[in-house]
Amino acid sequence: MTTPMLAGDRGLTAAEVAERVEAGAVNEAKRHTSRPFSAILRANLFTPLNAVIGVLAVIAVTFGGWKQGLFAGVIIANILIGTIQELRAKRTLDKLSLMNQANAKVLRDGEVQEIAPNRIVKDDLVFVEPGDRVVVDGPVVESRNLEIDESLLTGEADPVAKTPGDDVRSGSFAVAGTGLFRAEHIGADSYAAKLVEEASKFTLARSELREGINRFIKLINWLIVPIAILLIISQAADAQNWRDIIVSTVAGIVPMIPEGLVLLTSVAFAVGVVRLGARKCLVQELPAIEGLARTDVLCLDKTGTLTEGGMDVDEIRPIEGGDRAASLEALAALAAADDSPNPTMQAVEAYLEKQSVADPRWRVIDVMPFSSARKWSGTRFTDHGTWLLGAPDVLLDAGDPVLLEADMLAAQGLRVLSLVTAETASTTGGVTGVKAQALVVLRQRLRSTAAATLAYFKEQGVAVKIISGDSPAAVGAVAAQLGVEGAADTVDARRLPEDPEELADLLERATIFGRVKPHQKQAFVKALQSRGHTVAMTGDGVNDVLALKDADLGIAMGSGSAAARSVAQVVLLDDEFATLPHVVAEGRRVLGNIGRVSNLFLTKTVYAIALALFIAVGASIAWSAGSDPLPYPFLPIHQSLINAFTIGIPAFFLALAPTFDRARPGFVKRVLKFAIPAGICCAVPTFAVYLAALAHDGYDSAQPQTTAAITLFSLALVALAIVAKPYVWWKGLLVGVCAGAFVLVLAVPPFARFYELSLPGVWNTTAAAIAVGCGAATLLFWLVVRPKHLAD
Repeated sequence: MTTPMLAGDRGLTAAEVAERVEAGAVNEAKRHTSRPFSAILRANLFTPLNAVIGVLAVIAVTFGGWKQGLFAGVIIANILIGTIQELRAKRTLDKLSLMNQANAKVLRDGEVQEIAPNRIVKDDLVFVEPGDRVVVDGPVVESRNLEIDESLLTGEADPVAKTPGDDVRSGSFAVAGTGLFRAEHIGADSYAAKLVEEASKFTLARSELREGINRFIKLINWLIVPIAILLIISQAADAQNWRDIIVSTVAGIVPMIPEGLVLLTSVAFAVGVVRLGARKCLVQELPAIEGLARTDVLCLDKTGTLTEGGMDVDEIRPIEGGDRAASLEALAALAAADDSPNPTMQAVEAYLEKQSVADPRWRVIDVMPFSSARKWSGTRFTDHGTWLLGAPDVLLDAGDPVLLEADMLAAQGLRVLSLVTAETASTTGGVTGVKAQALVVLRQRLRSTAAATLAYFKEQGVAVKIISGDSPAAVGAVAAQLGVEGAADTVDARRLPEDPEELADLLERATIFGRVKPHQKQAFVKALQSRGHTVAMTGDGVNDVLALKDADLGIAMGSGSAAARSVAQVVLLDDEFATLPHVVAEGRRVLGNIGRVSNLFLTKTVYAIALALFIAVGASIAWSAGSDPLPYPFLPIHQSLINAFTIGIPAFFLALAPTFDRARPGFVKRVLKFAIPAGICCAVPTFAVYLAALAHDGYDSAQPQTTAAITLFSLALVALAIVAKPYVWWKGLLVGVCAGAFVLVLAVPPFARFYELSLPGVWNTTAAAIAVGCGAATLLFWLVVRPKHLAD
């Protein structure tokens, strides 16, 4: 790295740094990527659902004995499983975050040193170059055409030129030139303290999935209280058996609570983080897992995504009549004058070194750094005029024959730059008197996995838009090599319509875009979003930051700029584009499976509420008619058994199973469309067979409870079988094992006595079979046959 020359100042000495560290003047704004253990434990222990279940368990144990409180085991499971999984996710996030952390560069004792941002001390001289994120605030001390993008702070897209005395603020990033600034506001006093916290903390924040679950819980909370009161009143008519009434009332309330749903949601997200972490994929915000599962448009920046980092100079081609040696000498002078060479200039430097071309030591008047907006860089020399290196179609006139030659090379998938002389050039006033001297032809390195990855997205119905700052011909050639449809129909972004609606129409039709400027990438994202698309954006450079920030999901390459990594929700630490299908699969697994288990938990809530209402109304009718009171058909231990084998155990496995369907909006509506009919189809036959068994066997027999339990379990198992689709061997085995476990409980006397059940007689078995048959037929028609009929 070139050490910045600073007249009379070598930065802080080691002794001065030690004094400031001792005084606490250190940039201690910590990067919290996860919650501490105490916060994780509190979040899993002190929840409203745990509190309600705990109170009900105490009541059930007090009046019904210890085994009636076994349903409270779900609290222990929630705490243990939730805490363990989040701790695993915490360790993964913390480890990956350290890998993703961008060091800062400071001038100390006359040398530029790379240190962690939290080791910057007050008055440090911080060195920045293109791609660096500003992490503390302070005044510029030295500027070599330094330009800072402050769009994330001010919303202004144009870079701001900084001269000595101007302030820079954390949260901005360098896009051109180099400079030094003094760290004046550090730690909690800087913008970085807030921005870094927001950009990287572990959170289960806003997502449609979690919002939908929270809506379910709020609705259930409103329903539970009045229904529980109604059930208590209806059961209170049998004052002689008040202890049994209290226990049976608890049995009616407990299944209304979807106690494991929040747990399994958190577990699914946390397991997703761990799985992706194993693939060197850092998820900086957990809803990002959900985001890519919903994505239907993926915008790809060509450089660094479809191509590998770096490139190689294929040849330096002088213009007809030009001097190759003079062009090589000029390139060496340009490279020597560049304080912070970009990948293109680094490739040129490597080529010149192989050709044994040394720095000619031309005297420099002014350096004009490369900018993504200008698409050229250059230097004005004392005795050799002004030389520029940049995009041919930007520097050369439209009719220039050299431009045609450059386009022909670009159409072969090569990247072509023009080396020109100019009469005048400035970063603000443009270029005049251009004369082409040579073409610099570079060969990009295509990622070996890019074609297969693009084919995967095509199969999954995800539209791909390839956007790049390179010429449309070069981008189209790369796309053609990768088998992208529409590669021959490229669009030059300099001719894009200004109207947002026309732009959105064009984006719906076209796939390949060249000469795209940074603010246009942002406009692409917004235009696609305006058409209802969920947009993911990949990138690695400072020119991608605005689009990464505004996309529904920003994906940065690990070797990319610190600015790009800081605003992205997902960082591919190993730069492997082929990791994206695994991210998609993980997101779809999380969303699809949480939808499945939500169906199960909400079905239980619906049938529990329906049974409570049926019993309350039936008891009121019996009481008014002077008949015996109608007891609730189950004890808490019955509900524990039924819930364990139709929801709890199978839901845990289903929540972690693979799934490949793209996530769709309308989570709440879809779950309710399943849970309401399924819950009613479970409740009505169960209530009907319970009434029939009471009339046949009498109130003192255990047969009515057993008959109702068999009926409810069988119908809940049918609902589970529907939810488990599509079937693979282990899902069939899961449903079979759950059914067999229930039969085993009935058939083995010690188990049956423990669960207060008995083998049913012929009449009860027949009645249960008829009830299950009617309920299952109705459920299958409503949820399986009917949707297909409507689709036809």
